[in-house]
Amino acid sequence: MNRRTAILRTTFTLAALWLLAVCRTAIAADDVEIVRDIVYGHKDGMALTMDLLRPAEPNGAVVLFLQSGGWYSAYRDPAALVPASTPLLSKGITVLIVYHGSAPRFQVPDAVADVRRAVRYVHWKADELKVDPKRIGTLGGSAGGHLSLMLAATGDDGDPAAKEEILKHPSKIAAAVALYPPTDLRGWTTDPPAAIAAVPALKPPLEFPAAKEAEVSPILFASDKTAPALMIHGDKDPLVPIEHSQKMQAALAEKKATSELLTIEGAGHSFTPQQNDRRVLPAMVGWFEKHLAK
Repeated sequence: MNRRTAILRTTFTLAALWLLAVCRTAIAADDVEIVRDIVYGHKDGMALTMDLLRPAEPNGAVVLFLQSGGWYSAYRDPAALVPASTPLLSKGITVLIVYHGSAPRFQVPDAVADVRRAVRYVHWKADELKVDPKRIGTLGGSAGGHLSLMLAATGDDGDPAAKEEILKHPSKIAAAVALYPPTDLRGWTTDPPAAIAAVPALKPPLEFPAAKEAEVSPILFASDKTAPALMIHGDKDPLVPIEHSQKMQAALAEKKATSELLTIEGAGHSFTPQQNDRRVLPAMVGWFEKHLAK
């Protein structure tokens, strides 16, 4: 396996984060209501979709898993992701697997716009989805973590004057979890860090105007209005150094926003099953239980 494949494989799917840690208590797909291919928008003649996983006894809270690694959004059959979603489903939390316009066709700003639109859709269609729009969380790893923090830091109330109905609705969330997220993309389009430049697959999503780098750097949007954000990062990450999360945490602390950074000692740009089981999963689930409570 080459380096490109190894890096992207660790970040593409929800299962890569959770499956080994939850297989002993996984919920069967037959016990979860699955709604496939919910269309939340269109671009270039293609549908933007999400898949819904609803537990037998939903409590109204919902977590949007942002399916993104390297800003590629790889599709997985939602039934195959039910076991991996057990930590949230077992708590009564509905899970939405969100796909965005994917690299190599689309770039980082497109992904940010898409997931923001997905949140607006959940606010708009909350009754149909059977979720509470005041209890929306987001979760992602690597590029998905970056997108999760962008949503946490840039939520708005929508535009009442917008011609398109979906744009009238908020993009606000109530909580975010970001695993090993890049938080400052300034310079990445013109002079990327050596580790990023060494992965050819990461070039296409970064082929956007340098003037937009600040617009997609969540650290620049840290404020006291940022949704509660938990970052989980390995201190030996060679691709996205832990300094990204450390600086984001410092910026949020300065603004007195609710945030935490959990450091996983010795971890790289992924976590082992033991690290997931003992530290990552309990922290993640606890964060959502606390901040998405009724």
